[in-house]
Amino acid sequence: MKYLALLCLLTGLYSCYGTRTSKGGGEISSPAPRTPNTADLVLPEGYTAEVLTTGLNFPTAMAFDEQGTPYVIEAGYSYGEIFTNPKLLKVANGKTTVVATGEKNGPWTGITFYKDNFYIAEGGQGEGGKILKVTADGKITALVKDLPGMADHHTNGPVVMNDHIYFAIGSATNAGVVGPDNADFGWLKRHPELHDIPCDDITLNGVNFETDNPLTADGKDKAVTGAYLPFNTAAKDGQVIKGKLPCTGSVLRIPVGGGKIQLVAWGLRNPYGLAVSPQGKLYVTENAADERGSRPLWGVGDVLWEVKDGTWYGWPDYSEGKPVKLFKTPGGTAVQTLLKNKPGNVPKPVAVLAVHSSSNGIDFSNNESFGYKGNAFIAQFGDMAPNVGKVLSPVGFKVVWVDVATGEVKDFAVNKGKKNGPASRLRTGGLERPVSVKFDPSGKALYIVDFGILRTTPEGQSVPVENSGVVWKITKR
Repeated sequence: MKYLALLCLLTGLYSCYGTRTSKGGGEISSPAPRTPNTADLVLPEGYTAEVLTTGLNFPTAMAFDEQGTPYVIEAGYSYGEIFTNPKLLKVANGKTTVVATGEKNGPWTGITFYKDNFYIAEGGQGEGGKILKVTADGKITALVKDLPGMADHHTNGPVVMNDHIYFAIGSATNAGVVGPDNADFGWLKRHPELHDIPCDDITLNGVNFETDNPLTADGKDKAVTGAYLPFNTAAKDGQVIKGKLPCTGSVLRIPVGGGKIQLVAWGLRNPYGLAVSPQGKLYVTENAADERGSRPLWGVGDVLWEVKDGTWYGWPDYSEGKPVKLFKTPGGTAVQTLLKNKPGNVPKPVAVLAVHSSSNGIDFSNNESFGYKGNAFIAQFGDMAPNVGKVLSPVGFKVVWVDVATGEVKDFAVNKGKKNGPASRLRTGGLERPVSVKFDPSGKALYIVDFGILRTTPEGQSVPVENSGVVWKITKR
């Protein structure tokens, strides 16, 4: 360590960073079978945890019907190219029964209950995203389909507000440009025609990126790709890309009964969790850019935004409300802007969360007896290093709360121990990968949906462990 410290002083901080190995939460060898144990969680004084149910296969979200009965959805897809059938499950006495089974077009990423029906966001990795209506007896109807969701990110949400279903669509790429990293995700070879879609007309700077071409057998073949264009399609200075709906990196809405898609907001990389505050304001979590692909960004925090109609939030030329030039990879080249003109003024985030924390599902406390009334709770799935970039210690793997008035972020539910990380890394029975949170209708209990074990290889591949998901219940004594 002394040698390493001296080396850092002699060569500078950036070179020192380059000598360190990544230590992400999922960078482990074969994990032990999971045995959840509430004694391995640390909560604020006065709160207690219990396990609601276990053995779930990639659970992502939950909802409650009018009687307060809990339901949970299983995604049906996980990074690592694992396709199964997504399911809506009813939970009673710790056991689950299947209410509805979907097609292999996951992941199902979110669910809400409204006036006798469930509404589910179907990610669309197979044939494009959908918003589904599911009746209490399990009948599934697509209210909208053919949403762009077959690439890096998917269809997310939904929530109901003002008799409309609000949902989100993530970007196709990391930072606006299709590259070999998208082949690593698995979709580029299936759908080489995909790219990001703006919600309104944009004008390009004509910036292009030369990369290896994973679509040919010739290892020396190169591709040149511009923003908002298919792989190996160059952009021209001043080229106009026409905006249209549905678009990527956006928050959209439709009437509850179905109907024409309406634009709410755009310029978001991967808007994931949507929630309405007790004051009736809409908020969204945004997974920020990774250090990968043709246009890597370094050190970008995930963001909590208040969603306002018609607003452009900055992606792909801004992150955290700041110009992307501030997020250059240490030792790398400058990050070039892609757009000739800004589509709007970028607002200030409500809060900036940890880099690579994958801050996903969100809900608000609305009951004084639970505490934190009016504040947001956010599930942090945890880093996916090394694919998202190098981290020097695990990031996320917990639930945080956010004071939306000040932007202050504090831990709420974490794993016990001197180090942070998922239970599989810490060899405990605590949290693995919290992916969403949900208060019951009374507001007296907070439920944490825990996706389960997902480790990563040194080459950046995702290796999820099926049937390792858990739902935790937190109450105040």
